[in-house]
Amino acid sequence: MPKKPATSFGSKPKKASDSKTVKPARKKPVNRAETGKDQGPAKKKAVKKRAVKRASPKVPAKAKSPRAETPKEAPGNLHGNLESVETPTQPEPVNSEQALHNVFLHEEVPSLNVVHISPEMAPVSKVGGLADVVYGLTQELAIRGNNVEIILPKYDNMRYDHIYGLCESFHDLWVPWYDGAIHCTVYFGFVHERKCFFIEPHSQDNFFNRGKYYGEQDDVWRFAFFSRAAMEFLLQSGKRPDIIHCHDWHTGLVPVYLWEIYEHMGLGNSRVCYTIHNFKHQGMCGGELLEATGLHRPEHYFDKSRLGDDHHDGALNLMKGGIVYSNFVTTVSPTHAREVRDMGQGFGLESTLQTHAPKYGGVLNGIDYEAWNPQSDKHLAAQYNADTVGKKYDNKRALRERLLLADNEKPIIAHIGRLDPQKGLELVRHAIFHCVNNGAQFVLLGSSPEPSINAYFWHLKNEINENPDCHLEIGFDEDLARLIYAGSDMMLVPSRFEPCGLTQLISMRYGTVPVVRAVGGLADTVFDKDYSHVELNKRNGYVFHEDSYTGVETALSRAIACYYQYPDHFRHLMLNAMKTDYSWNVPGQHYLNIYNHIRKK
Repeated sequence: MPKKPATSFGSKPKKASDSKTVKPARKKPVNRAETGKDQGPAKKKAVKKRAVKRASPKVPAKAKSPRAETPKEAPGNLHGNLESVETPTQPEPVNSEQALHNVFLHEEVPSLNVVHISPEMAPVSKVGGLADVVYGLTQELAIRGNNVEIILPKYDNMRYDHIYGLCESFHDLWVPWYDGAIHCTVYFGFVHERKCFFIEPHSQDNFFNRGKYYGEQDDVWRFAFFSRAAMEFLLQSGKRPDIIHCHDWHTGLVPVYLWEIYEHMGLGNSRVCYTIHNFKHQGMCGGELLEATGLHRPEHYFDKSRLGDDHHDGALNLMKGGIVYSNFVTTVSPTHAREVRDMGQGFGLESTLQTHAPKYGGVLNGIDYEAWNPQSDKHLAAQYNADTVGKKYDNKRALRERLLLADNEKPIIAHIGRLDPQKGLELVRHAIFHCVNNGAQFVLLGSSPEPSINAYFWHLKNEINENPDCHLEIGFDEDLARLIYAGSDMMLVPSRFEPCGLTQLISMRYGTVPVVRAVGGLADTVFDKDYSHVELNKRNGYVFHEDSYTGVETALSRAIACYYQYPDHFRHLMLNAMKTDYSWNVPGQHYLNIYNHIRKK
């Protein structure tokens, strides 16, 4: 028997027997409503199927299903002892360039039933980029004619003003937990035309009544329960999705539950796509979670080929479980996928990703082109598009007036984002002085969760804010952010690592030329004016490689020089950026091709 992990991996909640509502035996519930049907707003728009050109995502032709790669549980008692299963064999590794080889270029993808299970979704429960991805991708999938539903926790601090027609949809959902069950209610509502189900547990653990989304000592237990509740809801409501798409460590147990429990109860035809947005947080915990969740064979799950963490004896890793048991695993850009697997950015999961390389790859995120549209953005002083890009300079003047910057011919270089060491803050600081001393203005908008970092930038603000060519705004203001995107000439993104990055995508949408370090999604979306291998009409910014002062200085100097000496070239960069499609159109097709691939396995 493996050793139990240290208690630092999380604290456990109370057992179901201590909860407010407990049911020791399974009872077939009554479906109170036809979930998701005829409950929408009267003004709900008809969703049209978009005629699109088939993109060419790369999907492995021989990726194996978890039915062959992962162990299965025998049908019968959910909490009983099960027969041991041999450790799955390791698939042959493949070249990273073939990780998403396209096998459906000439094949129509049929309409699918897709369920996303996620801990957050914009705008109702947003913490980071994960929320935007779920919001944007699900809409794109629905536009293409698929039936798409999202399952979320019912947090007490959600933005309920963005939910239309919230109503009780499924009353008697009993979710196995420890040696009993917890009673839950499932609510249905539309979030900007997206069909959403919200799970509310009735337990004194108050899993989702904490006034915040994350950051609790029992987060692992909270989301292990949510994942089990989501699967139980699919089972009891009679939903049989073709694809279950889950996200990050919070739902890493979903494919484990599917193949170890629910496959034998009617969900065996569903397939799982698992997207990892942040490898740093992996959901580490001890063996007591197995007792809570009904996964009763510790020697089975602690095996290093399943959930056993590779670097902490006696610890379970929920993200690793998601990788092992899913039919396909994605992260948010092709370059980041390689960096994580082959360049030491996997936070200990490199060997697991190498083992499962045939079913692993990167799909670049998109942005919502309706939400980020300079032609209709009401936050701007003047709306514009690629044909009227001259109006962009009305926003430049408005930005200078708002921030009390000097009105001159200098370019404005900006940085927007969370002030986090990941973002290359030393390079940001150095760039401020380099730009001001070399014929440019600089604007920064951002804040940090770390008090020491905020204090440092407040000190820097007090030191240089009197300079008429510089302004630092410590905090976040949506209206100001949009004006900066529209009013700046260049956007600096010098990240140390960047899984995908949204700042450069939004900047290009607004005709602001990105200056980026060639990592992750930045390398996949920004192509250097002078040195890129792509065609001239696809070059859209400036790129540097070294994480150094020299690297960022060189890129900025080239950009500033082009602005002054070759204004026509600079204008072409702006237009190239605006004409590039980084909407959800192409990623949506990539995911549909992956779905179609794995549903046949």
